[in-house]
Amino acid sequence: MEHAQIIPEAREGGGTDPEAATASALPRRRRGRTTLLLSGAVVLGVLAGTVTGYAVQYDREPTPLPPLAQPLPAGPKALAPDDTTTNKTINANRWHKTDDDLAKLLVEAPGGAKVAGTGYQPADVFAAEFFTIPGRALSNLVDNRFRRVAATAWAEDDKVFVKVRLLQFQNRSGAAGYQTEQSDYMPYEDRAGNGGVAIPGLSGDLGRVWVDSKTEQRPGYLPVRGARAIARRGDIVMDIDYYDNRGKIAERDVIELAKRQLERL
Repeated sequence: MEHAQIIPEAREGGGTDPEAATASALPRRRRGRTTLLLSGAVVLGVLAGTVTGYAVQYDREPTPLPPLAQPLPAGPKALAPDDTTTNKTINANRWHKTDDDLAKLLVEAPGGAKVAGTGYQPADVFAAEFFTIPGRALSNLVDNRFRRVAATAWAEDDKVFVKVRLLQFQNRSGAAGYQTEQSDYMPYEDRAGNGGVAIPGLSGDLGRVWVDSKTEQRPGYLPVRGARAIARRGDIVMDIDYYDNRGKIAERDVIELAKRQLERL
């Protein structure tokens, strides 16, 4: 087999150049080294440019941001707490009148009535006084996230007896749960025995009045007829018990009392 011969490049003036023969025989090694040198130069150039760019940016003043479309609202300056600081002053922008003394929102007794008392009731006392199964009632109140109850009671001419309660819950859903539970059983025969009437000015079933269809009569006692009003405003439920020991109740009287109480809420 014939081997390919490397033919040196002729020099000017004749003869051959041994270095030229070597250069022709090893072209890849020479060219690879050149490529590495060029690549290194490029990398050094990029690094130098990056460093220069950072240096230029570092010496420049920061570019200001564009102004806001609207200026920020000016709020009151924070003050250090002192002897006059209360929970109400700290949360002035979120304070609602129902967060204040709830008993102040109770409707006032009519002139000439004998007020039995006004103030707060502990939850267990309220449950024991108002419900036939206090333990279950207290559990339901806790489930509905009960907060507190304020009440007032009075008597008029030893004939009409009224008790007004304001039950406050930690949220609207708790108040709605209590109102719904109490309203749903009022049409039963052992309660009012009828569907009641809506309180004017309230949308939906947010408030109703029931006057008992029958009087309660026992030997030796006057005939007693009862009525009840239940309504909700936000997280507060108004619950009114109204009794007449002559057996006669005007529905409009109970409605007017309920409306007066709702106006104070």
